[in-house]
Amino acid sequence: MNKLREIECFIAVADLGSFVKAAEALGISKAAVSRTVLELEARLGSRLMQRTTRRLSLTEAGALYLERCKQIVAALEEADDLLSSGSAKPTGLLRINAPLTFGVLHLAPLWPMFLERHPEISLDITLSDRIVDIIDEGYDMAIRIARLSDSTLVHRKLTSTSLHVCASPAYLDAHGTPAHPHELAQHQTISYSYNQSKDEWQFNGPEGPVSVRVSSRLHVNNGDSCVQAALGGIGITRQPTFMIDQYLRSGQLVSILGDYGAPELGIYAVYPSRAHLPAKMRAMLDFLTEAFAQVHWND
Repeated sequence: MNKLREIECFIAVADLGSFVKAAEALGISKAAVSRTVLELEARLGSRLMQRTTRRLSLTEAGALYLERCKQIVAALEEADDLLSSGSAKPTGLLRINAPLTFGVLHLAPLWPMFLERHPEISLDITLSDRIVDIIDEGYDMAIRIARLSDSTLVHRKLTSTSLHVCASPAYLDAHGTPAHPHELAQHQTISYSYNQSKDEWQFNGPEGPVSVRVSSRLHVNNGDSCVQAALGGIGITRQPTFMIDQYLRSGQLVSILGDYGAPELGIYAVYPSRAHLPAKMRAMLDFLTEAFAQVHWND
């Protein structure tokens, strides 16, 4: 059996949630799709799907395999497009969503250079810290800063950022400097509302993983506001280096708990998995990859 055919059938069934719908989409019989997926499971020696009369769901192994399969298909599509449309001139409108502060600080200076390089491309940029649904809301691409686990989207890593726990010198002088993450529970903290782990701050320390629940005096859905509150001396916050680098260098904020690093966050360009990646999308992906090949805020 052709492995690519197996993968194609498996992805179609997983995405559409039905062998019948997958068969219709692929233009083959339901029996052929079912047989192909069964042969794939037999070859791998692992069950990928749980089937009942009412619903179909992926096993844990199936979810992991689906993510890798989509990456393989996306790479093949990119290779095909490189040859078939590599000479096509990038043109048209690109709708891109990005986080507010990252968009202002690190993307806004890039757009003039991109537009000068590609005069036939137009950009529609939306800045929001809300996680948008790229497909339903009609975006071509989004920039995500996270430990990415969304297997329904193709993604390219641009760079990474680390989180620092920090406070103003005035706050630390008045309230003391915590030496261990557990001491944060006795301090005033400032939290970012869209943080994936909410008020459960996680660290990797000398003794292993450490988790502490903070009771924040201030919750804000914008990182800039968290930083400004910390600069004002009202508490301790945890923010990415791309946002606070200048304040750490100037001494306006002090990084604390240096032995307890937070998990690194990747900065990704994410986009729907499409059969043919347009030249305008390839141009943007290559441009952003080049622009973030070297960053300074983690120095």
